[in-house]
Amino acid sequence: MKEKIYLEIDNIKDELLDLSRKIHENPELCFEEYKSSKFIKELLKKHDFEIEENSGGIETAFKARFKGNNKGPVVAFLAEYDALPEIGHGCGHNLIAMVSTGAAIGLSKLMKDLPGEVILMGTPAEEGGGGKIILLEKGEFEDIDFSLMTHPSTQALIGRGGLATTGVDLEYKGLSAHSAAPEDGINALQAVIQTFNMIDSIRAQLPFKTNINGIITKGGNAANIIPDYASCRFSVRTRTFGDLKVVINKIKNTIEAVEKLTGAEAKINIGNVYTERYPNITIGETYKKYMEDQKEKVDYPDPNAKIGSSDIGNVTLKMPAIHAYFKITDKSITSHSMDFTNAVITDYAHESALKTSKALSCTGYEILTDEKLREKILQEYSKNVPKYDNLDLE
Repeated sequence: MKEKIYLEIDNIKDELLDLSRKIHENPELCFEEYKSSKFIKELLKKHDFEIEENSGGIETAFKARFKGNNKGPVVAFLAEYDALPEIGHGCGHNLIAMVSTGAAIGLSKLMKDLPGEVILMGTPAEEGGGGKIILLEKGEFEDIDFSLMTHPSTQALIGRGGLATTGVDLEYKGLSAHSAAPEDGINALQAVIQTFNMIDSIRAQLPFKTNINGIITKGGNAANIIPDYASCRFSVRTRTFGDLKVVINKIKNTIEAVEKLTGAEAKINIGNVYTERYPNITIGETYKKYMEDQKEKVDYPDPNAKIGSSDIGNVTLKMPAIHAYFKITDKSITSHSMDFTNAVITDYAHESALKTSKALSCTGYEILTDEKLREKILQEYSKNVPKYDNLDLE
């Protein structure tokens, strides 16, 4: 099996590298990934996948299916392909798409002798749009049993978690006045400033490892006019969804206090909830075995390392899933930077991505064919992953 999958992915190496380069050369922001999704679908059609368009009502989302010879488990490889403003693919989603597409095609070449189904799921808008969250809400994951994906990084890891997060957009409406008579107005900018000050003052009361960062998005039009409108945006991260709910409630209390203090009226909008992440270690160890078979060392995360967030966390609540990391450059380069944008298109990055694609594909094969492995995966999932009644922050 291993040699067969390795060979099949080597046979499409040029196609996969071309896919990565085309996505990289055509960076598209969340929900606008028309070219990128088309590039992936065209390659999958060439290899006899059946394409379902507009998954979850999102024009740039899709499912590509390849069925086996009988009913069985359904394994999905998840592809991301949205870019970042200004710096393009500074998170390396061109490589995520390349790896998952290669893994799906590699495994599809064996499916005539296997039960089950392979899906390549096109999941747009990871960078702030919460594409996977929408797809979950629309039921697009209901027919999937296991989800696999990887992410380029400065180190190779399995078992790395992620934080719960959401965005808070806040507007204040006041009353304009000339700065010679500020008492005649209601200063919306002062309301924004007091919100920042009050959030700073309650940080000691917030759950452990809470992180709140914010920017002022509008502060007025002229220095000699009391602003009647001002706005700001906060990014909130916590260890868990439960902690996130606590923090959002405290922020709401803060806003109410600011309204009373300043007289400005607040309008608050809370974004999608990206939950914490529960990577399945059993699946991760299987993937690790095939990476190390290709002479790629894979480590476990430092428990004290700072971590980010992704909508894959929401998927890990729904089913066993992994979000492994593969090394494409050294630690001197930071993700979400122009340096990383340049690194994800190098020969070294592509060679690492090819190995990762092989390991991910072999992992999918084992899940499809090994019932005891599936039982172990599901036991871990049932034991470690919480069941939230809902993800409502209200």
